[in-house]
Amino acid sequence: MNDTAFSNLPAIEPGSVWLVGAGPGDPGLLTLLAAKGLSEADVIVHDALVNEDCLKLARPGAAVEYAGKRGGKPSAKQRDISLRLVELARSGKRVLRLKGGDPFVFGRGGEEALTLVEHNIPFRIVPGITAGIGGLAYAGIPVTHRDVNHAVTFLTGHDSSGVVPDAINWEAIGKGSPVIVMYMAMKHIAQISANLIAAGRSPDEPLAFVCNAATSAQQVLETTLGEAEAAVAASGLEPPAIVVVGEVVKLRPSLDWLGALQGRKLQPAPHAADGRKASA
Repeated sequence: MNDTAFSNLPAIEPGSVWLVGAGPGDPGLLTLLAAKGLSEADVIVHDALVNEDCLKLARPGAAVEYAGKRGGKPSAKQRDISLRLVELARSGKRVLRLKGGDPFVFGRGGEEALTLVEHNIPFRIVPGITAGIGGLAYAGIPVTHRDVNHAVTFLTGHDSSGVVPDAINWEAIGKGSPVIVMYMAMKHIAQISANLIAAGRSPDEPLAFVCNAATSAQQVLETTLGEAEAAVAASGLEPPAIVVVGEVVKLRPSLDWLGALQGRKLQPAPHAADGRKASA
């Protein structure tokens, strides 16, 4: 990359940590600060959802450490990861903690930053494009569209113990949010779907799973809230996935720009045609 793009950006200082969002997958979605950090860091500690193509931007000689956490699989403890960042910084290293999506959106970046504060380690937060926005955009599904919704809710499908969070007010979300974007929800989609239907959502409401979003392995499954459990089981799809519920899913035949690049013919949205008639 042209050095002038980095010329006015801060540098990672020895003994400090940058908590960096890598975005949903495509390395082209890295911010300039993220790319600069990768080019300077002595040690990169990355999680399981970081695309390996992003790691290719690391400077030659940088140490790369895996610290991924995946539900249901052997994983490092969060406290151990946080303390490893402290250890590396105290040894004088320039440390980059690279996390999929955005560190502060269901990414435990807040926990890691608080540990750094506890140990007086200087740090910088570098936000990234969260998968619930960028990953859906790569699937041709907008999280908002003025003809469809004026609100959207982001939630996690499981808590720290791996079960559907009790603290979520499913009735309020079901009644009040026209579009719901869910992280880490595939495993518990049966219970989540039942909760939303019990809250008044129609079983026929559109739902989509976007797996491995914004990567060459991206797969999209369009179904309905009532059929979600059976559809995903029959598909054989596996996490990581973003799940979206709402009428915006119906816009995918019109906005699947990746599909269009591969030959798919995009269709005008029905409500767009209605709007043109009304304004004629």
